Amino acid sequence: MRRPTPLPAPPRVERPKQPEPPAIEPEQVEVEAEATAPIIPLTTGGDAAPAARDAAAAPAEPGEHVRWRDVWRASRARRRALRAEVRRFTARQRRRRIVWLSALGAVVLFVAGSFGAAYSPLFAVREIRVVGTSALDEAQVVAALKGQLGTPLPLVDEAAVKAALVRFPLVETYTLQAQPPHELVVRIVERTPVGAVKSSAGYTVVDAAGVALSTASAKPKSLPVLSIDGGTSSEAFRSAGQVIRSLPEAIRAKVTAVSATTPDDVTLTLGATGTKVVWGSADESARKGVVLQTLMKAKPPSKVSSYDVSSPDAVLVR
Repeated sequence: MRRPTPLPAPPRVERPKQPEPPAIEPEQVEVEAEATAPIIPLTTGGDAAPAARDAAAAPAEPGEHVRWRDVWRASRARRRALRAEVRRFTARQRRRRIVWLSALGAVVLFVAGSFGAAYSPLFAVREIRVVGTSALDEAQVVAALKGQLGTPLPLVDEAAVKAALVRFPLVETYTLQAQPPHELVVRIVERTPVGAVKSSAGYTVVDAAGVALSTASAKPKSLPVLSIDGGTSSEAFRSAGQVIRSLPEAIRAKVTAVSATTPDDVTLTLGATGTKVVWGSADESARKGVVLQTLMKAKPPSKVSSYDVSSPDAVLVR
């Protein structure tokens, strides 16, 4: 077996010659030796090790020795400059925040001050004024509410006011109104009497709801006498009360008696002539009143025995 022919050797490449380093003079060697880091001795003494570490850690500049105090001062100056830049770029935002916080603080102070003043003796009740009374004695109402004097206006006891006014039967509704700094206004709506009911005790004045307002031995001159089957709690009484309250003032002043047995047969008696007015139910009472006024102008009660307006579209005069 023949041996394989050996491969030819690769061509020899000549490398470029490196330039020879320049000769170092003895003076340059001494300068480089001086610029090298200081040699730290391996000692165990207490003062030599920190001094050596400080010397090794501090960056050395040619011709100047840098101390930790200088580094700290430079760092503080940099932080101050950074904070100044941050303040400059956020000045608008800080001004907006100050404005909003100032406005919010002013609102909070105003609300807190208002509440504090309102609930303080500065706004205590010193005067009570009663409005809307005609039959009621205003002085008696004020005397009944004197327990609220000295109470701050927002703390007026409405339950106590209600308990005091319940003792007056003429009071139908009322409202309280505070008028700072020291006045409490009581607005009263009185009950409207519609007639008097005769009983063994005399004549009891009642309103349209049947509430007894007063009792007297003599018949009231300005109120009609009510003769209602079932008393003041019946449907007939409610119908008669609605009829009386819907009458025009000129007709109401002439009514001397009202009778009813059912809600649909209310009958009125006019003046000294005793003329009857058949009213019927309380439906369309306003229209019936206008029709009756027209009939009374055309034919006065002195010439008529009765008016029948139970059906406003077909009235009957006798």
